[in-house]
Amino acid sequence: MRVSQAFLPVLKESPSDAQIVSHKLMLRAGLVRQTAAGIYAWLPLGYRVLRKIEQIVREEQDRAGAIEMLMPTVQSAELWRESGRYDAYGPEMLRIRDRHDREMLYGPTNEEMLTALFRDDVRSYRDLPRTLYHIQWKFRDEVRPRFGVMRGREFLMKDAYSFDLDEAGARQSYYTQLLAYLRTFQRLGIRAVPMKAASGPIGGDLSHEFIVLAPTGESEVFYDAAFEEFDWSQSGLSYGDADGLQRLFDEVSSTYSATDETHDEARWNDVAEDRRRTGRGIEVGHIFYFGDKYSTAMGLKVSGPDGSNVTPMMGSYGIGVSRLVGAIIEASHDEHGIIWPEEVAPWKVGLVTMRADDAPSSAAADDLYSKLTAGGVETLYDDRDERGGVKLGSMDLIGLPWQLVVGPRGIASGTVELKRRATGQKEELSLEAALSRLTS
Repeated sequence: MRVSQAFLPVLKESPSDAQIVSHKLMLRAGLVRQTAAGIYAWLPLGYRVLRKIEQIVREEQDRAGAIEMLMPTVQSAELWRESGRYDAYGPEMLRIRDRHDREMLYGPTNEEMLTALFRDDVRSYRDLPRTLYHIQWKFRDEVRPRFGVMRGREFLMKDAYSFDLDEAGARQSYYTQLLAYLRTFQRLGIRAVPMKAASGPIGGDLSHEFIVLAPTGESEVFYDAAFEEFDWSQSGLSYGDADGLQRLFDEVSSTYSATDETHDEARWNDVAEDRRRTGRGIEVGHIFYFGDKYSTAMGLKVSGPDGSNVTPMMGSYGIGVSRLVGAIIEASHDEHGIIWPEEVAPWKVGLVTMRADDAPSSAAADDLYSKLTAGGVETLYDDRDERGGVKLGSMDLIGLPWQLVVGPRGIASGTVELKRRATGQKEELSLEAALSRLTS
């Protein structure tokens, strides 16, 4: 993408109403623009990041055996009356009436809808277990939307729902999602500590939320330093390994971690003082096991192996896809701007020509851009007739992993400058060596 042909509205100053780092940087770097309270348009740069996060979430769900589908954003109030949540959910739910005066709602979550879909189409234990998921926009009418996409009213979420024949199977589905979440967040370049959590309006007696540590987090967190040495990828564990998944769950559950909502002072005192860690964190995912809460309320039955009717056990599993954009920035930035982990960066390389009016360096930059693009390297090429310092400042703000800087003096000696955004390390390389480094 050439900057001269792009829509990248970068701001010099942070808007006065932006309170936290991610909100300021998302506005300054041109990721989003607010269209109403708590509602944002995703501009091209932000949309690229959003889709990359979404794809990583999708890939890890698929690997864990979940099956993707898509449910509508608008739901019938009758479904929520079946579960008993329509009147209990609270003012966060946006309730509407259609032209036929039917009560509808803009979905904040999908337990009821998927339970009804499963109830209407599944009859036998042979169709279990199943985990279904979708990635869809949700709406919760926050009383005070703030902090940009961190606490907006409209948000993109991955929500999955598991159906099992009994509690033992349902717990395996829960453990499977626990592993999928650890791997997802590791691929996103962040560490999200699983913490014992309250289930809230979704219900259930087993619940973990995944917290990214950041000074501006909304929750106070307490955790054992063992999580700093934790094997986040669990590369030796397969999803079909029931004993291994149980061991993973036991390790997570026995290692202290909690938000202020579920903090247990007695258990905390059992953690060695030099291993106690406290701070603030941002919730980016939440998993629940709630048994037959919805399947019983909504009359979901399947025939069991002996012909009797069985009520499936359920769980639900959410990841805040759009919230993750803000959380990653909160955890990865400096005084100059965003520092994107490579897997979610909107482009891998920012190519800058320091003097657009210098024919040799412009020709060299054009050639590098063509070769990088042909090599499959996502490149943002700042070819504007603008001062070099302005271009470099914009690249630091946008936060691409690599900057390739082409200037008259370097080209005269056959070299370019390659900068690693995360460390600031710079190298003078030949054009061929720079290409080799970026395409390998």
